[in-house]
Amino acid sequence: MRVIGTAGHVDHGKSTLIAALTGTHPDRLKEEQAREMTIELGFGWLTLPNGEEVGIVDVPGHRDFIGNMLSGIGGIDAALLVIAADEGVMPQTKEHLAILDLLQIPAGLIVLTKIDLASDITPDGGSAWLDLLEKDIRGAVSDTVLRDAPIIRVSAKTKTGLNELITNLQLLLENKPARLDLNRPRLPIDRVFSMSGFGTVVTGTLSDGHLSVGDEVEILPGGSKGRIRGLQTHKKKEETAVIGSRTAVNISGVDVESIQRGNVVVHLNQYQSTRRIDARFRLLDDASSSVKHGDEVKFFVGGSETIATLRLLGTEELNPGEEGWIQLELRDPVVTVRGDRYILRRPSPSETLGGGAVIDHQPKGRHKRFDEGVLKSLESLTQGTPADVLFEAALSLNAAPLKDVFIKSRLEPSVAESAFQELLNNGQILLLEDLPAVNDSLAISFPHWIAMQNKVFQLIESYHKAYPLRRGIPREELKSKLKLSPRVYNTVIQKLVTDHLITDHSFCLAKPEHEIKFNGTDQLKVKELMRKFELNPYATPSFKESQSEVGEEILNALIELGELILVSQDVLFRKKDYDGMVEKIRAELQKKGALTLGEVRDMLGTTRKYIQAMLEHLDSIGVTMRDGDVRKIKK
Repeated sequence: MRVIGTAGHVDHGKSTLIAALTGTHPDRLKEEQAREMTIELGFGWLTLPNGEEVGIVDVPGHRDFIGNMLSGIGGIDAALLVIAADEGVMPQTKEHLAILDLLQIPAGLIVLTKIDLASDITPDGGSAWLDLLEKDIRGAVSDTVLRDAPIIRVSAKTKTGLNELITNLQLLLENKPARLDLNRPRLPIDRVFSMSGFGTVVTGTLSDGHLSVGDEVEILPGGSKGRIRGLQTHKKKEETAVIGSRTAVNISGVDVESIQRGNVVVHLNQYQSTRRIDARFRLLDDASSSVKHGDEVKFFVGGSETIATLRLLGTEELNPGEEGWIQLELRDPVVTVRGDRYILRRPSPSETLGGGAVIDHQPKGRHKRFDEGVLKSLESLTQGTPADVLFEAALSLNAAPLKDVFIKSRLEPSVAESAFQELLNNGQILLLEDLPAVNDSLAISFPHWIAMQNKVFQLIESYHKAYPLRRGIPREELKSKLKLSPRVYNTVIQKLVTDHLITDHSFCLAKPEHEIKFNGTDQLKVKELMRKFELNPYATPSFKESQSEVGEEILNALIELGELILVSQDVLFRKKDYDGMVEKIRAELQKKGALTLGEVRDMLGTTRKYIQAMLEHLDSIGVTMRDGDVRKIKK
C-alpha cells in the first residue's frame, strides 16, 4: 500500500487535480468549499492500471496553513509537486519544495497544471511559455530530491495529460522499494472524530508494522488505552491494516476529547514519548537569518507540532546553508524514533528554517555542548556501518534485551542480525544470558561490560577495606549501590561468579583472593575467648559476653569462618564441640529411638539453657524432630 501527497502554492490546482484523478474532491469542509481553498488535509485514493491502490493526501498551499501541511506530508511515499502554468514557481512552491527536500521524500513527480490557461499567452498556443516554465522549474529543483523528477503537463479541466500522469506515477512506485516493516505499528494521527454508533475514530498513515481488529493499543503521549474495534482503508473494512496504508481506526475505550492531531496509535509497551532529541540539522540557504543557541523554534515530526528550545552542539551559531548537531528540548512530549525526518520553523515571523533526521530519540540527558565525545558519537550514529549503528544502540542502552538493541538501532532485522554476529565475533558486544530465544537475552557492549565489572570490583574492594573481617559485601547492599534492575543485577553477578571473577558466599559476594585475617592483637583476643569455650565446651560464654570479649567485628568473623556456630541468638559453640554434640545426640537417638531434653542435658553435663537451644537448632536444620516431650531422628 502506498500513499502520495500533493505540494505546491495556493490555488495552483492541487485539489482539482486530485478530484480529476480520483473522482472525489478532497475539500470536505464548508469553509474550504466556500473559499475554494484547502485549509485542512484532504484525502482520496485511486487504483493504478496494475491494480495497486494508492492513497492521496491533499495538503493546504497557503502559507498560513503550513502546520496543517506538515502534519500530512511526512508519511508519504512520493510527492506530486503541483505548479500552475499561469503563475509558475511561487513562494509557497519554494517552501513546499524545501520541506520535501528536508523530509527526503524518496520519489516524486512535478505536475505542471492548468496548461489550458497557457494557450493564449504565446502565439504557438502556449508551447513556448510552457517550455520557459519547465526551464525555470528545473532550476528551482536542481539541488533537491526532485532534481530528476519528470515534469508532466496536465489540465484537470480538459483531462489532458491525466493518463500520462497515472502511467508515470505507476512507474515511479514500481521502482520504489517497499517500506521497511519492523513490526512495531505506529500510526501518527492526522484527524480524530466521533461517529454515531461507532465512537472514536482516528485516521493516519501507518508508518510501521500492522494493526488488526481486536488489538490492544495505546495513544501516546498520554497513555490512554483501548482496543481496535474496526479498521477501514479507502472506506473498505479490513481485518488488518498494513504498513504504508491510509487507515481509519475505530477505537473503543478512548474518548475523543483525550486525543489530538499529532498523537500516535501504537501497541502497548513498544514506544515511549520523549521531551528531548538529538538530531542533525540543516539551515536552509534562503533562511532570513542565522539560528543561535537557545532560539525558540517550532518542531514538526510525524503529525505532531510543539515548541522547542534549540541547543546547538559544537557551535554558537549556524548560518544559512550550514549544517550542525542540535539537541532539542521539547515543550510537549512527542513520539519519534531514530531516522525520522523533522522540520523546524521560526514561530514569529513565521518561516521554515530547515530540518534533518532524528539521530537519538531518547538521549540520556543534556549534552555538554562542546564535548568531542558527544559529537563523535552522534557522527558515528549518522555515518557508521550497520555494525556501528548497532554498537551505538547497545552503548546507549547499557544492558538490555538484544531485541531492544535491534529496535533502538532501527536496522532491518536481517541487517541487524548480521551486524550483531559481527560485533559478537569481534567481542564488541556480549550476551550475558544463554536463553532459548537469543533475542530475549541480555546484551551489553564491551565498554559497558568492562565498566560494570570495574564498578563491581571497586565496590567489593572498598567493602573489604572497610570491613576486612567480613567475608564480603551483602548482595542487597551491592545491588543498591549499582542501581541496576533485579534482572540485570542477578545476570551480571551470575556471569561474574561463573567466570570466577568474584566468589559467591550465598548471602554475600567477595573477591576470590579475599581472606579474613586477624592481626596480632586480634589473635590474642581470639585465643583468650577460645580458651573460655574450651574450659566449658557445653556451657559456653553467651553471645553478648563473647562480643564484649573480642568486639562485634571479630565475633562475626569467627562465625562467618565457621569457627563458632551460632545455634540461637545467645548460644554459641566451638565448631569441634558442636560437631561432637551432634554426633553424641545422633548416636544416642539411634540407640534408644527417643530422648528427652533432660536425658540429653545429663548426657552432656550441662544446663537446660544450652540443650534447649541446641535441640531447637537441630530441629530447625532437619537433624531431629520433636514428638511431644521427646526428640527423634528425623527421617
